[in-house]
Amino acid sequence: METILEKAIMEMGRQRQGNNFCPSEIVRWLYPQHWKKFMPDIQQEMMRLHNEGKIMVMQKGEPVEKGKVPKGPVRIKVFR
Repeated sequence: METILEKAIMEMGRQRQGNNFCPSEIVRWLYPQHWKKFMPDIQQEMMRLHNEGKIMVMQKGEPVEKGKVPKGPVRIKVFR
């Protein structure tokens, strides 16, 4: 079952037409007042989708190794 965060990630990817984006853009879009509170949730969801092969999480222009938790800024790329 898709979560609201998964749907939002996939929709942002559709809107970006293949361009990557920051995970914080998702939570700022969904929860503009309290977006920082939801950063751990979006990070967990993006890594689940990355590990399932539905999206790519990138750091410094390179894909993050599946099963690893990246430290520092990352970008999301949705496959279309």
